[in-house]
Formats: sequence, C-alpha cells, structure tokens
Amino acid sequence: MSSRPATLGQLRESGWVSRTVKEELRRNAIAKIQAGEPLFPRVLGYEETVIPQLENALLAGHDIVFLGERGQAKTRLIRSLINLLDEWMPVISGSEINDDPYNPVSKYARDLVAEHAEDTRVDWVHRDERFGEKLATPDTSIADLIGEVDPIKVAEGRYLSDELTLHYGIVPRTNRGIFAMNELPDLAERIQVGLLNVLEERDVQVRGYKIRLPLDLLLVCSANPEDYTNRGRIITPLKDRFGSQIRTHYPPTTDIETAIVEQEAHPFAADGMVVRVPAYMTEVISTISHLARASGNVNQRSGVSVRLSVANYETMIANAARRAIMFGEDEVVPRVSDLEALTASTAGKVEIESLEEGRDGQIVENLIRSAELTVFKAEVAPDTFRGILDAFEGGVVANAGEDVPSTDYVRLLSEVPSMRGPVQALTEGDESPGVVASAVEFVLEGLHLSKRLNKDAVGSRASYRARS
Repeated sequence: MSSRPATLGQLRESGWVSRTVKEELRRNAIAKIQAGEPLFPRVLGYEETVIPQLENALLAGHDIVFLGERGQAKTRLIRSLINLLDEWMPVISGSEINDDPYNPVSKYARDLVAEHAEDTRVDWVHRDERFGEKLATPDTSIADLIGEVDPIKVAEGRYLSDELTLHYGIVPRTNRGIFAMNELPDLAERIQVGLLNVLEERDVQVRGYKIRLPLDLLLVCSANPEDYTNRGRIITPLKDRFGSQIRTHYPPTTDIETAIVEQEAHPFAADGMVVRVPAYMTEVISTISHLARASGNVNQRSGVSVRLSVANYETMIANAARRAIMFGEDEVVPRVSDLEALTASTAGKVEIESLEEGRDGQIVENLIRSAELTVFKAEVAPDTFRGILDAFEGGVVANAGEDVPSTDYVRLLSEVPSMRGPVQALTEGDESPGVVASAVEFVLEGLHLSKRLNKDAVGSRASYRARS
C-alpha cells in the first residue's frame, strides 16, 4: 500500500483512470473470458445455462434479478461478482460513501477537494469492502437503505438542511460497488419506490430535505418464484429497472450434485481417523435429493435444496464415525445402515405433503430405499446374483447393522465366495475392512430391495436370509 498514490495529485500522475462499476466489471469479465478462466469457479452445474446469461448481463451492463427456488446458489453467484472488481480502488480519505477522487458526490468530499485541491488525501478500499447486502424484510425502512438525519449531528449545531447531518444507509455506503437485495418481493412496495428513486432518479428526500446522490452501483437481487407471484411482488417500475432476469435451477444430474456435495460438505474429522466415502454411497445421497424433487409427496413449490444433500452427506459420515469410535476403529467408512440416521437431516429440509398424520417418516424412508435401489441397479451387474443367491439358499444367514464390526463382513466373504466379484467391483480392489464391509452391506441391501433376499430388522440389527 505504501507504493500507491496517497494524494489526488499523485493519483493523477499515476495515470489511474476512473471507471463506473459496470465498466469495471465488464473489463475484468472480458479479461477472464479471453484468458479462458471461469468467472465463477465454485458454482457448478450452470456452465451451459445460467453462466452464459450472467456473462451477457455483465457485458451489457445490466442490473440483474436471479429468480429461483431455495438452495440454487443465487447468493453465491451474487457474492462471487466481487471477484470481478478491481482489487483496490481509490477514494477520498474519510468519505463514508467511497467518493471518487475525480468526481466526489458527497458534500464532505466536495468541500475537502475544494480546500486541499491536489493535496487531498486518498485512501484505498479493497474489493471485499465494496459489497453491500440486505435481506429484504417487511420491517426494512428507507432509513436502513438510504439514510436518516443523525440527531447527534444536529445537536452539535448543524442545521437540518445541512447535508452533513445525514447518516447514510447501506445503499449510499455501497457507492461504486455492488448492492445486493435478497428476497426482493418481501420488501414493502413503498420502500421499493424509494429504492427506485435512488437508483433511477438519483435523488431522495430525507425528512423533507432533498439530497442529490448520483450513486454508481450494480444492483443485483434474488427472488423466489413463489414469492415473486404470490406472497409479494416487485413493483413494475423497479422490475423494469433490471436489464436481465436470470432463472436458476437445481443440478440436472446426480454427478453434478455429487460434485457440489463434495465441494461444500464439512464432514467429520478427527486426529488419527481417516474418512473414506465410497462413490456409490455419495451417489445414494445425491439420488435421494433428485427423487425428492420428482416426488408427489414433497412440496415442489418450496423446492428441495442442495443443502439437503450436503446435510445428509455430513450426517451419514457422522453416524459412521460414531460407530468407528465405538469399536475403536481408525477408519470411517459409511454403510447402508448409516442411512437410517438421515431422517433427522432430511425432515427439516423437505415439506412433506400427506393427508395422513405421521406419514412423514415413512415417506422419507421410502425416498432413501428408492435411492439405494436406483444406485444398486446402476452399480451391480445382475449376472453376479446367481452364485450369491445359491449360497443363501444353502442356509447362509448374514447379520448386518451399525453395531456389527467390519471384520464380520470380511468373514462373510469367505462363506460366500461368489460375493467377492461384485464387492471387488465396488471397492475397486481396496481390501481394507471398512471399505469391504460397506460394499458387502450395499450388495445385501440391494438384493433385499430387489426382492431377492429377505430381511428381518430389529432395532439397529438386520439379518438377511433366502426368500424360500
């Protein structure tokens, strides 16, 4: 920072050029596109749908509204826009609203430049400080967004008509930056009018005093489609202010959902313990969410957030870790029996539509079982079943559950050699007890759900046996 210009005169000599926020975003977006760099590297599944629309909006210099259900990365996209700003930006020293040294708009900054001219002090603001965000709530006021007369400043002897008595709200304080309003339809319509006045007409009245505020902003908002049409609405003049309306969506495939889960989850971690999650178990977690989004028993208007997959993934690993701790194992590998714990992490994230009281748990359980069967059919070849079923017809009984140690599953492979083929295909040659135990239990449960084996379950323990 010591090498950066410290006065207005030094800033001019450095050749720094003042640009609007939208020009700045456009220039930096172009540079990334030309370099082949992704503009939003941590947002997955939108590469061919949402991202091109967003790039167009930035190149066109549009204000943007993101329309989509909960858990569709709207807020992440909005916050990621910060990375397209210049890393550092000069402002008039002491300015509350990031006054441009070449074009100050506040009375404080104008007076300072008039007094000190080229010796006016300049500070540098990092791009992280050029972002303002507000959750639209019914009690949000004009004072919150625009500002209010500060009674302390009036008590100090200033007149109410003096602009210096104004305490600026979050919008002016985000001048020369990005202002985000989440859940815009929840904002009272009269407040939306005030927001429009600042962003379009460039002036506002506070306590009857008209203040000219030529702010430089990119306005980005988010809205839920259900709220957009029913609970609240965006007033027509403000809606017309947005150049682009971009519709977001959930991950189109389980592969993309799995990649998001692995990126976002914060699973159990402890010294001396290794967490290993088989790919098919993560696939089950992603499939649960996809099945829920297509289920008639789940309220689709409220959506099924990707947060459901993340929470279920973390819960599954936590349950496996609890078992490993109980048995003194240093390897944490989730099994099918750990999916029983997902009821707690699923119930609060989906809205069940059922006419019968108390069916919520059953509906969630059916989703989990359907996901297990879907992944089993995709991962295990049917031509490997015969030898396994013959062994069970011969009297083999397999015990499973979260209280069964991994070594018991390894021992089962000796009793049923024909199971070794599908298990090795799932483990990809990994012979560690925890990984083998997970694969064995997955095969057993898949055969049960395929109606090839019977399952007797009591508490956390289950026994698999032949159907005849």
